[in-house]
Amino acid sequence: MSTSSSFSPSREDFAALLAESFTTHDTQEGSVIKGKVVAIDKDMAVIDVGLKTEGRIALREFTGPGRDQEIKVGDTVEVYLERVENALGEAVISRDKARREESWVKLEKSYEAGEKVMGTIFNQVKGGYTVDLDGATAFLPRSQVDIRPVRDVGPLMNQAQPFQILKMDRRRGNIVVSRRTVLEETRAEARSELVANLEEGQVIDGVVKNITEYGAFVDLGGIDGLLHVTDMAWRRVNHPSEVVNIGQTIKVKIIKINHETHRISLGVKQLQGDPWQGIEQRYPVGAKLKGRVTNITDYGAFVELEPGIEGLIHVSEMSWTKKNVHPGKIISTSQEVEVAVLEVDPVKRRISLGLKQTLRNPWEVFAEEHPSGSVVEGEVKNKTEFGLFIGLEGDVDGMVHLSDLDWNRPGEQAIEDFKKGDVVKAVVLDVDIEKERISLGIKQLGGDPFAAAGELRKGQIVTCEVLEVKDSGIEVRLTGTDLNSFIRRAELARDRADQRPERFAVGEKVDARVTQFDRKARRVSVSIKALEVQEEQEAIANYGSQDSGASLGDILGAALKKAETKK
Repeated sequence: MSTSSSFSPSREDFAALLAESFTTHDTQEGSVIKGKVVAIDKDMAVIDVGLKTEGRIALREFTGPGRDQEIKVGDTVEVYLERVENALGEAVISRDKARREESWVKLEKSYEAGEKVMGTIFNQVKGGYTVDLDGATAFLPRSQVDIRPVRDVGPLMNQAQPFQILKMDRRRGNIVVSRRTVLEETRAEARSELVANLEEGQVIDGVVKNITEYGAFVDLGGIDGLLHVTDMAWRRVNHPSEVVNIGQTIKVKIIKINHETHRISLGVKQLQGDPWQGIEQRYPVGAKLKGRVTNITDYGAFVELEPGIEGLIHVSEMSWTKKNVHPGKIISTSQEVEVAVLEVDPVKRRISLGLKQTLRNPWEVFAEEHPSGSVVEGEVKNKTEFGLFIGLEGDVDGMVHLSDLDWNRPGEQAIEDFKKGDVVKAVVLDVDIEKERISLGIKQLGGDPFAAAGELRKGQIVTCEVLEVKDSGIEVRLTGTDLNSFIRRAELARDRADQRPERFAVGEKVDARVTQFDRKARRVSVSIKALEVQEEQEAIANYGSQDSGASLGDILGAALKKAETKK
């Protein structure tokens, strides 16, 4: 009878071993375990993970952006166990997933603690770049690459550098990082240290880094300061490029430091003497001097009197005669002009200048050369509802009021005799230098007909010449005078039947009686009817006294006959 030396497990022992095997496998699947490299076959590494089967991992999984790991037989590596056994009887393992799992755990801790993480930019995608964070892939938005826009990101690729995690989502596998935040923090720390070593009033050398419309940024050795255009020079600077160039080393004075925002204001003109000191003594009011036009605006022109000192010629002080004209039509930029100092304000740093004050007031000159009563000649520049404007020598205008156009006719009627462009003569009536007004008269060229009328009086019998016949009466001129009068229809005859204007003809001479003569009101009225009534009354009086036995009809007949004989 023979005995067997081999061990044969019972059914219970086999079941226990099998259960233990399943428990171990279930526990290990989906986790990171350690394995040993037992062989390298071409581009694959064979890994023993302590199970009944081995697994295979591509060699490329041991390399990646920013790392180049060479493995050899006998090395111990961490791998991710997906399944204990696949259809080929091999364990399904991954080095990438192991590294990713390990990285996520570390990254979550760093994210919660607000710590920086190391990573490598390895690819460009839409809207930004991908970053390898030791196995985990993160997204770097383009705006988060640098403090200023970067045109070429090539030098930053495949370089291990710190990043700040902005957002993490384990479920979606999303990580967003920023390089800009790290740079800003580093820069802020450096700025704080540099600002702490600077003082207001300090003079320091700097390099012009950038030029804008409003000034230039100057690098003070790791921190920028702003040199505003108004602090570049005491004179007017239209653009900073007139004073500084990019890359130029300049000496600046620190005007102000804001320790909270780390903003530094710089100045160059502060290193020079203030030209406004003693300005009132150098430019007394009334002084006449020369300067160069630096800028022209709608409201005036700026004139440089010396470097750093400019004055303003307001548009109202440009010309005596050219009103409402743009300054650019009177003077031009860079032109040298003579100006007069009108006002100096050292507090507001303002000087008011006048251009017209260097020339004599043309109204004053005109008054001297053409006193009242002088006869002048000029062109009709304009016709208005109240008179004529006539251009005179000295580039001044005079006005003839409607009332000074004609002695006899209304101004509204007389002005129709003139048109724009006519050259006319007129008499100077008055010159108001302060109000810049010249009053002229055209009717004064001839004598005043009322003055020439002599001792004409009410009741006087005058001979008139018919000038015009109208339905309402006749226009007549008193013979021997320049006086005109209008005899209304009712005043043409005593009898209503004879009060017909058509009875008269232009040029006909008629006698009439003066019914009104008012020199002050410049009014003369005559009446044929009044003359006939007067003659009738005189006839009645005369015949009545000579023959008391005559009838009234005889008297009137004799009177009318006498009147007809006179005519």
